[in-house]
Amino acid sequence: MPVRIAVLGSTGSIGKQTLDVISRFPDEFKVDLLAGGSNAELLANQARKYLPESVIISNKSQYKKLKEELHGTGIRILAGDKEMESAIADSNASIVLAAIVGYSGLRSTVAAIRSGKKIALANKETLVVAGEIIKKMVADNSSIIIPVDSEHSAIFQCLSGEERNSVEKITLTASGGPFLKMPVEKLHNVKPEDALKHPNWNMGDKVTIDSASMMNKGLEIIEARWLFDLDPEQIKVIIHPQSIIHSFVHFTDGSVKAQLGIPDMRLPILYALSYPHRFNSDLPRLDLSKYPEFSFIEPDLKKFPNLALAIKALKIGGNMPCVLNAANEVAVAAFLAGKIGFMRMSEVVEYALENIQYLSAPDLETLEDCDRQARAVADSYIGKTETRK
Repeated sequence: MPVRIAVLGSTGSIGKQTLDVISRFPDEFKVDLLAGGSNAELLANQARKYLPESVIISNKSQYKKLKEELHGTGIRILAGDKEMESAIADSNASIVLAAIVGYSGLRSTVAAIRSGKKIALANKETLVVAGEIIKKMVADNSSIIIPVDSEHSAIFQCLSGEERNSVEKITLTASGGPFLKMPVEKLHNVKPEDALKHPNWNMGDKVTIDSASMMNKGLEIIEARWLFDLDPEQIKVIIHPQSIIHSFVHFTDGSVKAQLGIPDMRLPILYALSYPHRFNSDLPRLDLSKYPEFSFIEPDLKKFPNLALAIKALKIGGNMPCVLNAANEVAVAAFLAGKIGFMRMSEVVEYALENIQYLSAPDLETLEDCDRQARAVADSYIGKTETRK
């Protein structure tokens, strides 16, 4: 029987690529549940193609449209985040692909973990915001997390068969984004359309902006700390513009392992869905003759202060990664809307980190309050300083 999969965030970039992977293996995978945000038309098209048991749309205002689109299909149609959490827990899916972008993906991932399902995790914010809580929850519910981010998938693969106490450190690679060679003084004037032109990866708008500011790498450092049980000092970042080496593991005997592949998210998605096996696929192969040289550059923390802010939040711990994430989501939305400049995003995040009370051991409910507070503080700061782009 095919493995049944719930795809959360099916209308986003990772969700659409996941469905492409599933389409390539109809005998191995079956879509059991689809969940999307507001795009009722696309969600309905996906549902008609993959015929899941259930379809959920977060935006309740789109429920009527979705129901009309799927009339006569026999598919159960639901709306709202609470309904999504219940449907995930009740579904027959054994794998949940968690690809809802941002903090909004936390609760649905928690519901999947509590029901003991295998999590193919593409929502890094789950571990950024609540890493310690999630780690304990996974253990208590006999769940398992397989990372989908290309860098974390690379580390996961390099660690296969290795003793964890033999790991000295890991190095996450970063592309450097579209502004790697741009002088820092010019970054104040870049536009959203410039930041969305990623040189290597096909990603959604929010993740692409995070990549351009290197906040994405900062969030990945925090995620790696919990995924692989590492101290912050054991996690390094190097810019690798070719995006072929996806990360390194350094061992205590001096050996180093790396995982390579073309920059195509379908590769780590397939690995996460098929783990612990590897399926033969027709996905594009890496031809090293097309890459005569690899280059590596130390990240400039003055040019990309978001990376430094993420490291700071990780080292402080408690609710600070939650504050970092919330303020960044607000800042990215403001930048995309043309309200603030590119470099102002870091100012917003730093202001929130300095103006939200530190809590050493928050629970999920406390983190929800902290998320709301951080967003309000970030919004207020943007409103007071909006004329200074």
